[in-house]
Amino acid sequence: MSSTVLTNQSPTNQSRRWTGLAVLVLAITLVAVDATVLSLAIPSISETLRPNGTQLLWIGDAYSFVLAGLLVSMGSLSDRIGRKKLLLIGSSAFGAASLLAAYAPGPGWLIVARALLGVAGATIMPSTLSLIRSLFPDDRERATAIGIWGAAATAGAALGPVVGGVLLEHFWWGSVFLLNIPVLLLLLVFGAWLLPESRDPKPGRWDVLSVALSMAGVIGVVYAIKEAAAHGVARWDVPLAALVGAAALTVFVRRQLRLDTPLLDVRLFGDRRFTAAVLASLIALVGLSGVVFVTSQYLQLVRGYEPLRAGLAELPAFVGAVVGGLLTARLVRRSGARAALTFCLLAMGLGVGVLGWLQQDTTYLLLAASFLLVGTAEGVVYTLAADLVLSAAPAEKAGAASAVSETAYELGTALGIALVGSVVGSLYASGLAVPAGTAPAAAARAGESLGGAVETAHGLSQSLAEPLLASAKESFVHGMNVAGVLAAVLLIGAAAMAWRLLRGLSAPVATTPVQQPAPEKVDVQKVDA
Repeated sequence: MSSTVLTNQSPTNQSRRWTGLAVLVLAITLVAVDATVLSLAIPSISETLRPNGTQLLWIGDAYSFVLAGLLVSMGSLSDRIGRKKLLLIGSSAFGAASLLAAYAPGPGWLIVARALLGVAGATIMPSTLSLIRSLFPDDRERATAIGIWGAAATAGAALGPVVGGVLLEHFWWGSVFLLNIPVLLLLLVFGAWLLPESRDPKPGRWDVLSVALSMAGVIGVVYAIKEAAAHGVARWDVPLAALVGAAALTVFVRRQLRLDTPLLDVRLFGDRRFTAAVLASLIALVGLSGVVFVTSQYLQLVRGYEPLRAGLAELPAFVGAVVGGLLTARLVRRSGARAALTFCLLAMGLGVGVLGWLQQDTTYLLLAASFLLVGTAEGVVYTLAADLVLSAAPAEKAGAASAVSETAYELGTALGIALVGSVVGSLYASGLAVPAGTAPAAAARAGESLGGAVETAHGLSQSLAEPLLASAKESFVHGMNVAGVLAAVLLIGAAAMAWRLLRGLSAPVATTPVQQPAPEKVDVQKVDA
């Protein structure tokens, strides 16, 4: 029985297939870059649009909140209306929202534009991975294709600060959004020509209540985590958001088990490959995003790097992500998925653990080696996790399954920043020694963050500024050391979890092309190697 419907036959010409993959790589890189490119533009946006503190928070968070909340829903929608169609619609919407963001006249408009970018990004991400399944019926070719796709996804996020730094050296903050337009035009033209269409032949109805529950659940949980990290749990909105999010996700899961055609088949988590892949991807992103979050501040505020130099200093993570993604298929063929996933999670733990020994004057070479190791291992983990997720799901549910992998990516990013940020922030505040004679308002500002201390020091006399900065930097580095060790322990625990969950499993041998729903992909039959 056919597991998926192709309304256009997959390109038979090999070069055309790989050109089609280039289109998908362009799409996933664009979405990944957009998630991090804004970080360096925040000071310029603050000066131009003058948002208040809450508006500034939402300018940064609206994109990831909406993206994480809608990924599962849009992945399921792509299975129903067509993955190519939704990708092209989403790309058009992404371009329109980019224009709105670039020329936003005020902070409210920019928040709306960022939210619309999240909606459009949610239509693009799951479609790219599921379309690879249609483009590449051959297992080995598909393994290589997913490796390239995974390299683009992880490297895009690492490349964002570099791209932002280059643009902001020469143009105004809106340029980070206008960069999307020429890329999207290429995507629309070549995507319409080269990509095949595919969908679930028996999709069933798209349950709107499930869409609302999944979005409320994910956004509620992510919001609670981020706000708790920034302001603690004493505020009334944090426990309320956590409660609403957890309740919505509970009702969502129960509803999916009752529906004949669920938005997300939660029974997929009964497959240990699927569960191991999702958890590994989530925890790996906790480590990676935590490293980027802490070291970006360390490079700029402790070592005094300019934004562009700081972005370039993080380039080894980008290079490593590309190399890791491309080497995944070869590594799995030699060692098996179980050993590869476990080893790379351990390697990430080692790389993140380096943060536990960094000091203010530590040679950059040690940090560069850490970036390279973490980036390379993450490239393998993310690519292999996506591979295992698709191999565990029926072909007709490829969009929804891909969306789960992408949701783990977004949640891992949010959790990493929140957890690492809360540890560093707590230890920084408790360790900071404010010199006697500092005004109470200035002392309070310095105690909020290292950035606040640097800003406060500019308005103080040299006799007060120097000891304040010395204490602030020392406290921040101490917090970074502790957070690095804790993140390393978490990743080592994830490695043990992956080794245990994948024990004794072997995937069915993949059969031919798109007519068979048997799990395919990177030699996962060697999972018990």
